[in-house]
Amino acid sequence: MARLQKSEVLKPQDILVLLKLVLEENRKNAWNYKEIGQDLGISNSEAFQAVRRAKAARLFIPGEERQPGKVARRSLEEFVLHGLKYAFPAQLGPNRRGLPTAHSGAPLNQKIVSSRNYVWNYPDGQVNGETIEPLYPSVPFAASKDPALHQLLALVDALRVGRARERSMAAEELHNRLAIA
Repeated sequence: MARLQKSEVLKPQDILVLLKLVLEENRKNAWNYKEIGQDLGISNSEAFQAVRRAKAARLFIPGEERQPGKVARRSLEEFVLHGLKYAFPAQLGPNRRGLPTAHSGAPLNQKIVSSRNYVWNYPDGQVNGETIEPLYPSVPFAASKDPALHQLLALVDALRVGRARERSMAAEELHNRLAIA
């Protein structure tokens, strides 16, 4: 069995890129690395490398000729549900102002009432709560620009830090959103 090169090992930003690509596929939008990078607050070369690593991990199916390929949604779902919290564990921090995440953000905040708020530290945020270190530093920026991405990332955080009920609800919601459109 061939050994993966260090550059082929998944990084947290790869999940951010894949979730954005799922949304672009759902919206039937053509995409390029420059636009994805701009939307996510990363460089186009970081976006390209993320897709390259995702291909190596079999989370992205290469396209043919001028087709960019597509996200391997079932594989991504399996990884997010069962491996993400181990590969990229959540780090909790002090209370700050930020963007709501996990069960404090949509869509779970409509189903779960809790006195405990989780946020990504973000100066323009409107909610105070215990901070969760985002998967990648640009997550709050990207989430503030795209509400659908914000919701996917909040669900991912619910899987990373939630209790059994929260994780179960997040898993079901994520499954529905990753279903092939």
